[in-house]
Amino acid sequence: MKRKWDLRAIILVALIGIFLGLVYTYAFNNIYNILKLILAPTGYASIVDAALSGLWYIAAPLAIYFVPVLGSGVIGEVIAGVVEMAVGGQWGILTIVSAICQGGMNELGFVGRYEKFGWTNVLLGATLAHIGGFVSSYFIYGWNNFKIELQLAMFVVGLISSLLFDGVMVKMITTLCDEDLKSE
Repeated sequence: MKRKWDLRAIILVALIGIFLGLVYTYAFNNIYNILKLILAPTGYASIVDAALSGLWYIAAPLAIYFVPVLGSGVIGEVIAGVVEMAVGGQWGILTIVSAICQGGMNELGFVGRYEKFGWTNVLLGATLAHIGGFVSSYFIYGWNNFKIELQLAMFVVGLISSLLFDGVMVKMITTLCDEDLKSE
């Protein structure tokens, strides 16, 4: 694993961001849009925002895993956001604002412990990414106008989503990578 910024680290973080920006746009955004459309008549479409939110946070911890240095999570998430926006992501420039909030908060879970990509760091990063994503969305998308019950439900559902996708799923992916590296 890289312990400093060099050309290989820069390229690796850029590739992670580019790849996930494309996945965000062409996979996650489409799933999100279909579910929002289906749930719109029920009044629960806003829950989809929270239920899938953890999917958009995974660039940061993957960048940190492969390049465990200060800034790799934020840069990886911002590159993903720029790519998502550039190829037609539906949120435009707000994608980058969200990426900064989500990536920066996710990275706080690892500060000083980049080399120890353990469950504690990953779950703390996922929790903080959720808080960063929720707070920015609360103001950007007007969630403050929702009933308090819906806001609380969205917070809890979003936290679960972040812990599952950004936490557990990312840790399982990196554990598989660790096993592959050990077998070589």
